[in-house]
Amino acid sequence: MTPILYSFRRCPYAMRARLALLSSNTTVALREVVLRDKPAQFLNVSPTATVPCLVTQDGVIGESLDITKWALDQNDPENLLNMPNAGWALIDETDGPFKLALDHTKYAARFPEQDTQKQRAVAEAFLTRLDQKIDRWLFERISIADLAILPFVRQFAFIDKNWFDEQPWPNLHGWLDRFLCSDRFEQIMPKYGRWHEGDVEVLFPNAQEKA
Repeated sequence: MTPILYSFRRCPYAMRARLALLSSNTTVALREVVLRDKPAQFLNVSPTATVPCLVTQDGVIGESLDITKWALDQNDPENLLNMPNAGWALIDETDGPFKLALDHTKYAARFPEQDTQKQRAVAEAFLTRLDQKIDRWLFERISIADLAILPFVRQFAFIDKNWFDEQPWPNLHGWLDRFLCSDRFEQIMPKYGRWHEGDVEVLFPNAQEKA
């Protein structure tokens, strides 16, 4: 069977999964989910009711990093998994303290008990360390750490892009700008209509994107 990916275009976790599937050239049936009205088929298979969720012939994978590893275990032509252990630590920090601070900053109204400035400062400290580490990539060459972290840096940047662009992070800015201008980013971000049961399946990456 063709694996099925339940996705949401702007979700950084789903972007991470699509980046790995694109790099591995692994075809899936992409089903775009509207998060405020999740389809029953998705809720029946997703253990957490969150995207991304990959349904394979061997079972359901409900975490973005697990989907990433699954895809690259199938095929890793860019050798993305070959990176220092420090890369996995950076991904863990992105998914933990940085994402928490990002959410507390972006969705401040939902967290009135949080000090937004303190939360932004937590995110700033992490991004400052990334800026100091980046020399085109986080390590000597592109790795899964770059592709796993960039969607979250993008999300933080667009909370207040003018403010973000004014920060003294030249390496980080260049890293993000190259990503946003890349064919890779364009190929994971086409707009798909909301999936309904009975729709013709949309294959990702499609033939044009693979060329």
